[in-house]
Amino acid sequence: MLALALGTFALGISEFLMMGILGDLAANMGVSISEAGHFISAYALGVCCGAPALLFSRKIALKKIMLILAAVIAIGNLLASMAPNFWTLFAGRFISGLPHGAYFGVGAIVARKLAAPGKEVSAVSYMIAGMTVATLLGVPMGTFISNMFTWRIAFIIVGATGILTFLAIHSWVPTVPDLPDMGFKGQFRFLKTLPPWLIFGGVLFGQIGIYCWYSYIDPQLTQVSGFSTGALTWLMVLAGFGMFAGNLIAGKLSDRYKPSWVAAWVQASAIPVLILFFFLCQYQIAAVALMMLGTAALFGSGSPLQSSIVGYSRGGEMLGAACIQIAYNAGNAIAAWIGGKVIAAGYGYTAPAIVGIPIIIAGCTLLFILYAKYERVKG
Repeated sequence: MLALALGTFALGISEFLMMGILGDLAANMGVSISEAGHFISAYALGVCCGAPALLFSRKIALKKIMLILAAVIAIGNLLASMAPNFWTLFAGRFISGLPHGAYFGVGAIVARKLAAPGKEVSAVSYMIAGMTVATLLGVPMGTFISNMFTWRIAFIIVGATGILTFLAIHSWVPTVPDLPDMGFKGQFRFLKTLPPWLIFGGVLFGQIGIYCWYSYIDPQLTQVSGFSTGALTWLMVLAGFGMFAGNLIAGKLSDRYKPSWVAAWVQASAIPVLILFFFLCQYQIAAVALMMLGTAALFGSGSPLQSSIVGYSRGGEMLGAACIQIAYNAGNAIAAWIGGKVIAAGYGYTAPAIVGIPIIIAGCTLLFILYAKYERVKG
C-alpha cells in the first residue's frame, strides 16, 4: 500500500503543483494567467487519452501495468522540467497526465484485492492518500522551491519520485490474481446498466463545479485575499490538509455507510462553501478556512466512487476504472477552461466559485439518485 501511495504522491504533485505556481509560470513563459491555465488542461487531457489504454492491457499482469505507468510518470515530468517554451511544456504536461487515470484505476483494483473483507473503500482511500499527502507536503514544498529557485527543479523532483515509485512497486507490491478475461467486447457489457453512468455523471459534474473554483486558487488568494506569493507555500499546506482529511474521513464513512450517499453529501457540502468564499474571499481568515473546507469536498468523493465503480463494472473493471478517471480529469480540463473564460471576460477571480454551483447541484443529484435507486435498503 505504501508503494501504491508513493505513485499517487508523485501524481498529486504533478497535477496540483500548477495551482501554486501559476502566476510565476505565466510570467516565465510570457503568457497571461488564463493562458497558463492551459497547462492544467493539458495534464487533464493527457489523463483522458491515457486511461482508455487499459482496454488493451487486459492480458497484462496488473503489477506490470503499474511498473509501466510509473516509468511514464518519470519521463513526462522530466520532459516538462526541460521545456524551453509554451508548447514544449504543454506537451510535457500532456505526457505527465497519460499515466494518471490508468494508475488510479489499476491501483484501486489492486488495493481492493489486497484489502481485508469489508475494508475495500478504506484500502482505496489509503492509496489515494498519497495524493493528499502530496498536496499537504509535496505541493507546498514544490511551490517553495519554485518561488526560491525555479519551477524546473520541482518537476525534476517529481520525475525522481516516479523512478522511486517504479522501484517500490517492483520490490513491495505482490503479484495479485489477474482479472478474468471477458474478451474485448465483454469489457463493455456493464455499460448497459445505469449505475456506472450515474457515477460518471456525478464525478464529471461535481469535479467541474468544484475544480472551476480551485483551478484559480493562486490569484484568488494573492489578488483578492491579499496574501503574498511567498505565503502560497503554507497556504498550499492547509489546502492539502483539507484534501487529506476529506479523503480519509470519507473513506472511513464509506466502510460504514453507502458510498454513493457519502459522496453525494460531500459534493453537496461544497455549495455553501463556495457561496461563502465568493462573498468572504477578501477576508484572509475566512478565505483560508473556506479553502480547506472546499478542498476537503474536492477529494472527499474520490475513494467512495473509485471503489464503487469497480463493484459496478464486473467483467470490465479496467474500463470502469479508466472511465471514472476520464470523468474526473475531463471535469478538470473543462473546469479550468470555464474558469479561465469567466476571468478573461472580466468577472473577477472569485467568479468561478459561483459559476460552478449549478454544475455541482447536477452532480450530487445524480449520486443521490444512485443511492435511492440502487443502494438504499428498502424497508
